[in-house]
Amino acid sequence: MTAASIRARVRAEMTDEIKAVARRHLATDGANLSLRAVARDLGMASSAVYRYFASRDDLLTALIIDAYDAVGAAAEESARTGSYRDRFLSICHAVRDWALANPHEWALIYGSPVPGYQAPRDTVEPATRVILQIGAIVRDAALAGDVEAGEPVAGRLGEELAVVAEHAAQGAPPQLVARSMGAWIHLCGAVSAELFGQLNNTIDERREFFDLQMRGEAATIGFR
Repeated sequence: MTAASIRARVRAEMTDEIKAVARRHLATDGANLSLRAVARDLGMASSAVYRYFASRDDLLTALIIDAYDAVGAAAEESARTGSYRDRFLSICHAVRDWALANPHEWALIYGSPVPGYQAPRDTVEPATRVILQIGAIVRDAALAGDVEAGEPVAGRLGEELAVVAEHAAQGAPPQLVARSMGAWIHLCGAVSAELFGQLNNTIDERREFFDLQMRGEAATIGFR
């Protein structure tokens, strides 16, 4: 192993360790991360941490990308088999399961915006992994005739939805893409409501309630 490869491995390991400590801070401090606090937990000088992440925002970006990629991978893995409707429902449950196992990371990517933080374009591709997976299922279902297209959407909104369909679900009618977007919004809202305590003292059978909601969204999308 060359000296350069050793340095690269050490840097990768140190980067992963910094991110692991930062994730623990998410549980106590939310997105209000402090590189100094992370460095203190690692027994390092803060100047040493800056060699890996130039700023708090750089560290936040790394955590955000990791979180999006993790939930995206969970969704993709879940949607390999079954009918189009079942694949959609599998994605919904995979997203919820990941969120319950990683509530602070869910809050980081789907909770309140971090004051003063502007997400760079590096986050766009990871952020769309779940959405594009749903779009692919809807597109394939439309091409196979396994979903009802419904009435077209006219006017400016129809034009905007056509652009979205071209990028996210090429081959699917824009109105179908619109209903899929609504289902995604409902999915995120349902997960956040559960995680952030909105169902406390109301619903105990959380998984069944979530499944009921997502089956309703599958019907709204129009899966046969």
